[in-house]
Amino acid sequence: MVDDQAIVITGIGALSALGTGFAEISENLLAGRSGIRAVEDLDVAEHPCRIAGQLTLPACPPQYDAASYDRLFPLDRCVLSCCVQALLDAGIWGRRQDPRIGLVLGMAAEWMSHWDFDARRGVSLLRDATPPRRATIDTTREALDLTGPSLSVAAACASGNHALAHAGHWLRMGWVDFCLAGACDMGVTPYSLASFGNLRALSRRNEQPCAAVRPFDCDRDGMVLGEGGAMFVLQRADRARAEGREVYAEVASVGMTSDAHHLVTPSPDTTHATAAVRQALEAARVAPEEIDYVNAHATGTPVGDPCESRVLQAVLGPHVRRVPVSSTKSMTGHLLGAAAAIEALACLTAIRYGAIPPTINLDHADPECDLHHVANTAREGAVRIAVSNAFGFGGHNTSLVLRGGF
Repeated sequence: MVDDQAIVITGIGALSALGTGFAEISENLLAGRSGIRAVEDLDVAEHPCRIAGQLTLPACPPQYDAASYDRLFPLDRCVLSCCVQALLDAGIWGRRQDPRIGLVLGMAAEWMSHWDFDARRGVSLLRDATPPRRATIDTTREALDLTGPSLSVAAACASGNHALAHAGHWLRMGWVDFCLAGACDMGVTPYSLASFGNLRALSRRNEQPCAAVRPFDCDRDGMVLGEGGAMFVLQRADRARAEGREVYAEVASVGMTSDAHHLVTPSPDTTHATAAVRQALEAARVAPEEIDYVNAHATGTPVGDPCESRVLQAVLGPHVRRVPVSSTKSMTGHLLGAAAAIEALACLTAIRYGAIPPTINLDHADPECDLHHVANTAREGAVRIAVSNAFGFGGHNTSLVLRGGF
């Protein structure tokens, strides 16, 4: 029997290069389809990486005013769409003005998107006086008439896991009855492509976009940017049970540490990242041998993948030969501030459909990344305990444990 105090997910909304909504994205993840394509609508001729997992924003949700939706900044539309989906899925759309519904939004570097959008329109921060643009969380709260507490979280690639942790805390403290939590990002911009390209962090397989992202593979040459995100409705298990709501999984725990090492390079000392994963497992009372799936942060960079492999080898010990590991960034691209959120969805996919999404393009596993890989094809099998790692720039280490079986 699940503890009444457990925090569970009862609604999902999502967008990515693999589609709209939990069902469509799950189908494409399990089919091993790549969402990486040539970048469109941007002049990328001078960029070393000219491919990405770009998002095509859906039409205005039928529950929302189309004219107002079209006036929103693209990132705001992405967040709004995910929130509307999640509220509808959880069956609380009509109650969204209840002050007991909270909002925790992982955003990472949202102002860079605003600056880039202005630059593409020929607007200069230095010479043009433009009206200040509101923060996305404020726009979202107003657009949805949300009157409960709200918080924006910025922790680089780990922002989504931080958002889920904060939401769980609010629910356990009794401050809210429901909480929307997750993260979105639309980082395929000239600034981002130039910045990550100059860092040599991006793949240069421009002629083979679907084969470009190669986590754990000997031939990996960098990550590829992606866009989208996922928002979840969280509530306590006792309330979900009393209201007869469908439960996707329990948010069993989130472990967190920091490296304090470097702005962009992962620490070669994996002590702190390892501690984050162990902290999550201890809080969830999960032993390494009980893990059914690990969704790795693995981005496909030469340095990052071996570091995370050492973390998993240390945490799993002798069970490293049995616990399946995959990186769904091989299909979605790296969603930056929304990476943890879309990868939590990938874990929910494994739990719901009894199959583990693969790491595609994994043809020759790097001996330094000696793990039990799910390579190229989804693997069927019951998944009750799933772990999702998110190790962000600046040393933001998080690990999320999701528990199924409801």
